[in-house]
Amino acid sequence: MLRVQAVRAATPGLAFPADAAWQGEFEASFPYEETPDQRTAITAVQRDMQQARPMDRLICGDVGFGKTEVAIRAAFRACCAGKQVAVLVPTTVLAEQHERTFRDRFRAYPFRVESLSRFKTVAEQNQVLKDLAEGKVDLVIGTHRLLSKDVTFKDLGLVVVDEEQRFGVEHKQRLLAFRATADVLTLSATPIPRTLHMSLLGLRDISSLTTPPPDRRAIVTEVIPFSADRLKQAVQRELAREGQVYYVHNRIKGLQEAADRIQRLVPEARIVVGHGQMPPDELERVMLKFMRHECDVLVSTTIIESGVDNPRANTMFIDLADLYGLADLHQLRGRVGRSAHRAYCYLFLPQDRPVTDEALRRLKAIEDYSMLGAGFRIAMRDLEIRGAGNLLGAEQSGHIAAVGYEMYCQLLEEAVDGLQNRERPKIADVLVNIGVSGWIPRAYIPSDRRRLEAYRRAATVQTPEAVAKLREDLVSAYGEPPEAMQRMLDLAEVRAMTGLLGAREMRVAGADLIIRCRATAVFHEAFRGMQGSVRDVGAAGADGLREVYVRPPQAFLQPGSLMAVLRKRLGPLAKASAGQAAA
Repeated sequence: MLRVQAVRAATPGLAFPADAAWQGEFEASFPYEETPDQRTAITAVQRDMQQARPMDRLICGDVGFGKTEVAIRAAFRACCAGKQVAVLVPTTVLAEQHERTFRDRFRAYPFRVESLSRFKTVAEQNQVLKDLAEGKVDLVIGTHRLLSKDVTFKDLGLVVVDEEQRFGVEHKQRLLAFRATADVLTLSATPIPRTLHMSLLGLRDISSLTTPPPDRRAIVTEVIPFSADRLKQAVQRELAREGQVYYVHNRIKGLQEAADRIQRLVPEARIVVGHGQMPPDELERVMLKFMRHECDVLVSTTIIESGVDNPRANTMFIDLADLYGLADLHQLRGRVGRSAHRAYCYLFLPQDRPVTDEALRRLKAIEDYSMLGAGFRIAMRDLEIRGAGNLLGAEQSGHIAAVGYEMYCQLLEEAVDGLQNRERPKIADVLVNIGVSGWIPRAYIPSDRRRLEAYRRAATVQTPEAVAKLREDLVSAYGEPPEAMQRMLDLAEVRAMTGLLGAREMRVAGADLIIRCRATAVFHEAFRGMQGSVRDVGAAGADGLREVYVRPPQAFLQPGSLMAVLRKRLGPLAKASAGQAAA
């Protein structure tokens, strides 16, 4: 995974040309008015695609908020430039729906759209694969079948990953390996914790769609123990307004039993059963029957989670809701409420066993965040509950223990340098303990997220110039920093200077300032002419570091005075060292 990211960072990507004449005509054919968030996301994707750096953007937005249209316009732009597009989706149902949508939008243009899923025969799949390798297919939509080793592209330019939270790390990295320079656009209502964390840290770009479509209403969500009376009343209410019902039970074994129970409670209801292990033709017949309103209740597994868009279905029951993840619950709930009618979602708890604390936290979150556009907040809550995962390993959730953001950046830089055969001077992590401490008052930056971001930047600066840029950004956003914040910035600057000069540690002990470093001469030079003494003490240790003892006048050891002395004495030499490193 690290190598793929490093190749993407080190290799110039494809800079797509400015919009072709067809682009404006194509965008004008969109039958709806774009929301402000959609326009912003479309512009950001267009800007990313026209840059030489490979795009890696996450589009986060609830179901029905217009993510697909953003992807369609990006795909059209890639096809106009003569590049192929791969759209990876998690289910056959969604692949079929996307194939219809893309073909409908691309109908007036000379681009060939195909799909790869188990709904296609082996002969049909083989023909698509052959044409894809020869460049005769411009856009292919596929499930995990698209990740098979026999799938090759002639000239892949854009990869779209829809419902990204449904794929594992290996799946996504295998697709990226097709072409390390391909632009990547990821769509998700509730991104997995690691993807969201990487976006918040700036490792991936993010666009959020929060503006709901006109007339969309929030979904009434209730977490309750299983109740036959509530089930009967809710189904009858939905049938009375000529609507339809989803009943989700994620165990194939119990589906027919659930359908029989509903039939006994509501004899007049027309009920069908669907799941992923049915023969493709039979499953397609069931789904079409439901979409055409030839039945009232669909009892199914989570196969309906992606790709089913039925405005008439406005009541959902999720059985054994404690067994589902937060993203699954939000995705499922998004299958209802896709019209102006009030929608209802009931999360049934088991009657025969207790619910775990973590499951209760998930269920409380899904109940609390039932407002429109809550997907991003739910993903943030999921990040908080499950942790951010391992940035380099296979875990997409879990609290980071071994590899954090700074280590990731360091490893990524080293991998990029290795690919470019470029040696990079290593600035060691420096411990500076000179009796000065600083912090960011809550009154200065009220937002916890923004305050943590400022702490992160202060902890990772490598040069005095980076500290100056950080201060400039803070002043621009929040005004002049208070004294405690300024001390933190000064300390970050001293730490950067000390690191540039090759030291590992600087501390005050009694009447001395002690510096552990490899080359002691640079610190003799830095403190030349100052009152007091500078001397090397002891031989180099096993790590090659020696100690320099600087004994200045006692007044210089006052924290404020020492900070000023260090910035003045180390600054010019650190600047020269940074200039040599850049050269």
